[in-house]
Amino acid sequence: MDVDAQPTMDETILVGDDLMTGPPSPVVPPEIASHVLQGVDLCDGILRNLFLCLQINDIEPFCQDEIALYKQCAERRDKEIRKRLQDSEFKLGSSMPLDEAKGRASQLEAEVTSLERRLILANGVEGVEGFRQRWSLHGRLTDSKNRLQFLKQGINSRK
Repeated sequence: MDVDAQPTMDETILVGDDLMTGPPSPVVPPEIASHVLQGVDLCDGILRNLFLCLQINDIEPFCQDEIALYKQCAERRDKEIRKRLQDSEFKLGSSMPLDEAKGRASQLEAEVTSLERRLILANGVEGVEGFRQRWSLHGRLTDSKNRLQFLKQGINSRK
């Protein structure tokens, strides 16, 4: 086995686009934001350090540790927020008055439909801008569908 053939972390140069490899950060509705975000590390200190490093060094190869740390923190944060969003929607579906819960479900269904239409339109945009739009819309669409699913599960659990 040739040791030199195995890439190491030192040989991988991370750039800003590497922060867009997974789904985008979830959008948290303002009415449940305080509950969902309470106690979650928002990675703001690490992000501040990354921006400072980029400001001082002007190029990404000198900020590898900061990029890697932010990417790891953001992935943990987003996973935790998604879980809390799902839990919150389930609790809302099972505990709020039935008419309000059904209204919230209708609102989420309308949001999903709107995002699906916007995603179709974004397919016509070429280049990096098109990629970014599709990436963002796909992530928001997936998150909204999951929230709707958990809200409906909460509504159905009332029996």
